[in-house]
Amino acid sequence: MSNSKQQQEQINIELDEKIAEGIYSNLAIINHSSSEFVLDFVSIMPGIPKAKVKSRIVLTPQHAKRLLKAIGENIHRFELAHGEIKDTEQPPVPLNFGPPGQA
Repeated sequence: MSNSKQQQEQINIELDEKIAEGIYSNLAIINHSSSEFVLDFVSIMPGIPKAKVKSRIVLTPQHAKRLLKAIGENIHRFELAHGEIKDTEQPPVPLNFGPPGQA
């Protein structure tokens, strides 16, 4: 592909200051229908029985699969640079209050 065609296909993505701060999440709840995947990101605190969804992302099945692949590739690169990410047998906070599909 020529450079001029690549330049025409570039997307200008803006990131405002509030979004750039990010939202902390230590729980993700994933649900799906036949047409979409819904990822709810939650921040729960030990000893507090209630938590709010901080962010919800809705994806098509195709985008969900691309996200899975992209996360896998990034974890692989991270582990090459920093060593294996250890997965604990038990989550650091109790997660026994939701449906299957939690990550």
